[in-house]
Amino acid sequence: MAIYGRTDLAAEAHRLWRERTAAATALPGVRAEETSAEGFPVTAVEILDSEGERVLGKPRGQYYELRMPPLFPQHGEDFERAVSAVSALIRRCLPRPLPSSALVAALGNPDVTPDALGPLCAGHILVTRHLLEEPAFRGFRPVALCRPGVLGTSGVESAFQVQTLCQTLRPGCVLAIDALAGVEPDALCRCVQVCDAGIAPGSGVGNDREALSLATLGVPVAALGVPTVIDAAALGAGGSFAGLFVTPRYIDSAVRQYARLLGYAINAALQEDLRVADMELLLT
Repeated sequence: MAIYGRTDLAAEAHRLWRERTAAATALPGVRAEETSAEGFPVTAVEILDSEGERVLGKPRGQYYELRMPPLFPQHGEDFERAVSAVSALIRRCLPRPLPSSALVAALGNPDVTPDALGPLCAGHILVTRHLLEEPAFRGFRPVALCRPGVLGTSGVESAFQVQTLCQTLRPGCVLAIDALAGVEPDALCRCVQVCDAGIAPGSGVGNDREALSLATLGVPVAALGVPTVIDAAALGAGGSFAGLFVTPRYIDSAVRQYARLLGYAINAALQEDLRVADMELLLT
């Protein structure tokens, strides 16, 4: 198990390992580098083996953390650059050439704002599987969407719902969106993680559910998320605050902004000739 608090972010876990061990050498089983995408800083972490998995507490795979500016770009060129950056990271986490079809799993609870990233993102996904016979949609990649909800309201595990749909629809890949937990206050609602290792819903808040991954679904999985909560213990609140999670006061606007960004980025990754202006026309 990792030696730090709960974090779903591999880059954050790697930074904390370096800080707490004061290590000048590379972590065995992990490759990390600082790069950029469309002018936004990106930390790339690749977990290579079981040793890397053990120390960082994450399954092996590629993880990308894209940092956003404090003033989130909502419109214009900055937003389009952000969409392009995230879509490029998504494509890095999918097989090449891109699979011929996709299923998007929008995870989370729409009634709890910090956990509503997936359900809100679903409203920005261009669903095309049922439209391919229409002349305007010929040439589009077929995309289906599911909103599994959470076990407490549906009585059914999210992973089981997605597994069942994969068996029926046989998509070439799954893209899963979920809110994440972190430990660094300056990363809260300030970054996007994209990875090819799948996702275990609820793991960041100690409510682990079955993972959505290549092993469980039988198809490649790209997982996207934004840290929306921090364990109060990570802020030095002490043991009396165990199990409490903190979210910023602007969480409502932040989660909606990131839901739009991730939805548009997924569209751009799957429909490679689609521009932001095209999406705005098709989704209205």
